[in-house]
Amino acid sequence: MADMVATRVAYGKALEELGGRYGDIVVMDADLSKSTMTVGFASKYPDRFVQMGIAEQDMMATAAGIATMGKKVFASTFAVFAAGRAYDQVRNSIAYGCLNVKVCATHAGLSVGEDGASHQMLEDIALMRVLPNMSVLCPADATSAGWAVEAAYGHDGPVYVRLGRAPVPVYHPEGTAFSIGGSVPMAKGGDVTIIACGMMLGPALEAVGLLADQGISAGLLDMYSIKPLDEGAVLKAAGSTGAVVTAEEHSVIGGLGGAVCELLSGRLPVPVVRVGVDDVFGESGKPAQLMVKYGLTAADIAGAALRAIGMKRDAIRPQEV
Repeated sequence: MADMVATRVAYGKALEELGGRYGDIVVMDADLSKSTMTVGFASKYPDRFVQMGIAEQDMMATAAGIATMGKKVFASTFAVFAAGRAYDQVRNSIAYGCLNVKVCATHAGLSVGEDGASHQMLEDIALMRVLPNMSVLCPADATSAGWAVEAAYGHDGPVYVRLGRAPVPVYHPEGTAFSIGGSVPMAKGGDVTIIACGMMLGPALEAVGLLADQGISAGLLDMYSIKPLDEGAVLKAAGSTGAVVTAEEHSVIGGLGGAVCELLSGRLPVPVVRVGVDDVFGESGKPAQLMVKYGLTAADIAGAALRAIGMKRDAIRPQEV
């Protein structure tokens, strides 16, 4: 069985490793360091760790101030607080000034489970993607999460890194080539393309197998970089298959699906079916049960692929006069 590692755990380990290599890193947290996994950095480098308490807005504004002094600041809390409660400070203090603050938000999406709707952040990709200067990364596993931390450090400007609570399989071997604005092809196919991010990569891989059992060839892209989007890969895949499905643990509005539709509607119109949370809030429950209820399973992705293929066929069928 594949190793199971939460992306937040990989984030904490990467921070510790980077802290030993670069003395200009400052890490900040808002009373959640044992959950966001910044606790390891705090233990090793206490002089470069700032515990702000339950004051997320203050943390983001302070992070911006520290960044103006030449430091690279990693500010961590839960996604609902980072992108929700502190949005004004992220927008006006960090993004507007294009400062080197890396907002690393854990516990995103429905998979926080029992914490319920108040903590299930389903809008953060949309909120961060719309900000000028902000890059948005959504790694699917420990390998890509570790890369995302180092990429955020090396990137000149603000970055939002979306991380999960639950352990997930490790899909990418060490040495996989990642880049901001890139993607990783996970499967080749000629009938439909599935584009997934974050924890939805696992169900998407399973969906490829379900479709293969029906004689349908599905390609799959791990779109870990949502902004900038790998436009070349999306256009190439859409041109090859003529039908696209997006899969994300996020609202269907404004996230990965929105980014893909915005690109394809203007450059290469093809049928797109978005798999995500359908404009509703979440609820408390076991993560696996919530994935079923909100339509985020492999079967849901496979069903969306069949609909996209049907839409493609309808579009090319001669119209009756």
